[in-house]
Amino acid sequence: MSAQKTTLHVDPFERNWLIISFAMLVVFSVVIAVSAFGMGIQVPVPESRVDPRTVASDPNSPWSNPGVREIVPGQKYDVYILSKTWQYLPAEITVPAGARVTFYVTSMDVQHGFKIQDTNVNVQIVPGHVAKMTVTFDTPGAYDFICTEYCGAAHGAMAGKVIVQP
Repeated sequence: MSAQKTTLHVDPFERNWLIISFAMLVVFSVVIAVSAFGMGIQVPVPESRVDPRTVASDPNSPWSNPGVREIVPGQKYDVYILSKTWQYLPAEITVPAGARVTFYVTSMDVQHGFKIQDTNVNVQIVPGHVAKMTVTFDTPGAYDFICTEYCGAAHGAMAGKVIVQP
């Protein structure tokens, strides 16, 4: 018996599309790796769970008194934001430039969104879940945050501001 050599005959047009598809997968993988590791882009994950009915009234809840908590003076801050029908509490936050700010956001009524303009913070807020995102504000100025999920008639008015001082 002689050994027969088997070959796979692929049409050149199909082969070219296979090569293009494989090259696109490689390019997409590199872009995702650079985004995740080089640029610090984060995938939002639920930090914890809360009871949306009592989150604002429970004295042990940080959302009973939402706002800025200084962890390391001038360097690290935690911000607790409560979203509810057409408003964020607090609606204005002040932090120094260069500070690393971690946002903990939850909703007490319906689904909301939380996007800080000119940053990579954009997360969906689901009642009962706590969303956590961290950002460093290097440039002083005012950064608006808005609701990105339709939450009712006054959805367009649901906004706030992060003021970054030099």
